[in-house]
Amino acid sequence: MAVKEELGKLGLHFIVVDLGEIEIMEDISQPQREQLKMGLLNLGLELIDDKRAILIDKIKNVIIDMVHHSDDVIKTNFSDFLSSKLNHDYTYMANLFSEVQGTTIAQFIIHHKIERIKELIMYDELNITEIAWKMNYSSVAHLSNQFKKVTGLTPSHFKKLRDKRRSPIEEIGIPIVVRTTNGTGNKNEIEKVYPDKIWPKK
Repeated sequence: MAVKEELGKLGLHFIVVDLGEIEIMEDISQPQREQLKMGLLNLGLELIDDKRAILIDKIKNVIIDMVHHSDDVIKTNFSDFLSSKLNHDYTYMANLFSEVQGTTIAQFIIHHKIERIKELIMYDELNITEIAWKMNYSSVAHLSNQFKKVTGLTPSHFKKLRDKRRSPIEEIGIPIVVRTTNGTGNKNEIEKVYPDKIWPKK
């Protein structure tokens, strides 16, 4: 385990708290922190020691795991599930997430659900009715309307576009702030664009 080796170099002991999270048993000095940070960066990892950032990362991971990596039918209220899983008040988490990420937890979930639906459509193992049931939509019409609102396409139209690329998981649901001109050359208009937005061909 590469992380264990990096900690061993600094003479630090740790316990595993959760997936991607460890607790160092000793007090860590600033020089040790910087050395550990650089060592992890060389491994393509990031040291996160801000409690708010850690919580946001946990929220994302829970949603991604639930939507993308679970074979169970999603039949739970996400707000209750997140509160129970992370032991935090949902309103607090929702406000923090919106403040830092620039989008709501609900929108983040929707964009990940749509990306998962794209995947299921491309696999072509389930029909749209079965996908709607699996992804906890009240009806096919509900799924189709939300899918079109996010992607600009109906599920059936999307199915025909086999050459369309799916978005990387880490980019889903987080808007990119794009500064545009107002016709005078001044870049003072801001627009949020989601990377997983798919526009129909004209």
